[in-house]
Amino acid sequence: MSHSRRQFLVNMAAGCFVTSLTSFATGQQEPPPGEPPAFGTAPPVGPPVESTTFLEAEKLVQVALTPEHRMEAAGNWRNSMAPLYERRAGKHKVSIGPDVAPYSLWNPMLPGMRHPSLRDEFIWSRPDPGTLPGNDADIAFASVSHLARWIESRQITSERLTQIYIERLKRFDSKLHCVITLTEEHAVEQARKADQEIAGGNYRGPLHGVPWGAKDLLDTAGIPTTYGAEPFRNRVPSDDAAVTRRLNDAGAVLIAKLSLGALALNDVWFGGQTMNPWLLEEGSSGSSAGPGAATAAGLVGFSIGSETEGSIVSPSARCGITGLRPTYGRVPRTGAMTLCWSLDKLGPMARSVEDTMLVLRAISGPDAGDLCSVPSKLEYDVNASVTSLRVGYIPQYMKEAPATDVDRAALDTIRKVGMTLVEVSLPSWPYDCLNVILFAEAAAAFEELTLSGQVDQLRMQVPDAWPNTFRQSRFLSAVDFVQTDRFRRIVAGEMARIFNQVDLLLVPSLRDETLTITNFTGHPSLTLRAGFVEVSEARSDWAPDPKNPLPKFSPPRRVPHPVTLIGRLFEEGTLARAGLALERSFGVAAQRPRGF
Repeated sequence: MSHSRRQFLVNMAAGCFVTSLTSFATGQQEPPPGEPPAFGTAPPVGPPVESTTFLEAEKLVQVALTPEHRMEAAGNWRNSMAPLYERRAGKHKVSIGPDVAPYSLWNPMLPGMRHPSLRDEFIWSRPDPGTLPGNDADIAFASVSHLARWIESRQITSERLTQIYIERLKRFDSKLHCVITLTEEHAVEQARKADQEIAGGNYRGPLHGVPWGAKDLLDTAGIPTTYGAEPFRNRVPSDDAAVTRRLNDAGAVLIAKLSLGALALNDVWFGGQTMNPWLLEEGSSGSSAGPGAATAAGLVGFSIGSETEGSIVSPSARCGITGLRPTYGRVPRTGAMTLCWSLDKLGPMARSVEDTMLVLRAISGPDAGDLCSVPSKLEYDVNASVTSLRVGYIPQYMKEAPATDVDRAALDTIRKVGMTLVEVSLPSWPYDCLNVILFAEAAAAFEELTLSGQVDQLRMQVPDAWPNTFRQSRFLSAVDFVQTDRFRRIVAGEMARIFNQVDLLLVPSLRDETLTITNFTGHPSLTLRAGFVEVSEARSDWAPDPKNPLPKFSPPRRVPHPVTLIGRLFEEGTLARAGLALERSFGVAAQRPRGF
């Protein structure tokens, strides 16, 4: 036995790995002094396990054992492996609270990488928005940069703007089902305070007095934060999340807690399904469903969403807005629901590229409550040229679904605005296997909910919903988890190789490989409307259900369609430069959904 293994067992003797190695079962002789502990000598615990148990389990992990090996494994399972479950199921059970993060931290920066040498410089457009429109809807759909200038010049008060959005939230939520909690009194109080400060010459910046909506997994002191899930619908936190606190400090006005698919999956929550303002017969996609719908319908100035694997990109795509998924670690997640410690990210959702940067500036930076949040500079100059930027693309991805003519036309727009296209490639690897990490971490985050049976309260009880995934994940292989984590490092190396060739990537927004890869490697993304397509059938985040077919349309319906830019780690400013150039050239950002 090696020294390290022996020391490990000695150190763990009083813990959950071995239940009292020094106290042997009745009739067993005490070991002689100086004899080290060994695997498989703990007192037996748990139910009997037969060789047939392993025969069936082999189907789950796709590992074949011989009959002799099965007998051997079953023979001492209760001594060697069952004690591992003492932590959650034995008499020495240890409860792990939701605020405890894993001891091992994931870092998107590979060894040898350095944070980019950016300047902390932020130059925004400060546009002249002209005279305040006489129509409230025109005001409501204005960009944050325009709202900011009207508020700063006192053409409109924050209180009046807040009342415009409150009225719209009340009028349209029956169509969209995007509001979990309307924070009317809180918002009016914040707006009046903002007006007083601005009148007194204390203008805090472009978010001062601008109403916003929070995905309802972001804690708000004294205001319900429900995670969109039945077991948490009466949950009221006592503290603000770090992002909530920073937006308060920026003078923004919290107007609503917006819907999310239960526990951050898709667009169905305990109050129903959040719908797409452009096509009310389909969901808004998720899990940042409410932020997507409310922002697209002009019900908030901007919103905060979150993404683990597609939850900002997908609703931004479906609802035709602009979503910025920041680099993993840039924005602290303190006080936000944890789904996956090594994947969760918080980011802005708005109606223009520059709006997302104005919000990102306010919420960036480390917080002691999030061990993975890091110091990071933000360099953004609205006047910077894009002509030196190299934009990579994968030709095959542009030739097949989910790419459309809008995606392919975006390649021509890249050239039109002066950027250079570069063909790149990715190995043909099984990137979906990375989801072992997501499933295992999510099942750990909601272990108590699953084992207590409360997960059965969730509205969606279908094979592709969390309840089934959490239960299945109890049977994932720990060895496969570690191997997948190692594979994640290899994939990150491939992305580093690509970004040695290019400054950005242009990808179809919902291409599975790039959506999965870039979330697991932590790269930032910017999703923006690029045009329109026609659909003959409503779209869904859920697996097809023959018993509940989706609505079909004849003639087809016109809906917005996006493209997504992927940037280097911590280079969101470069993403925004390119995004602004494309946004101007596409010329479709100002179009609104009918009826709103």
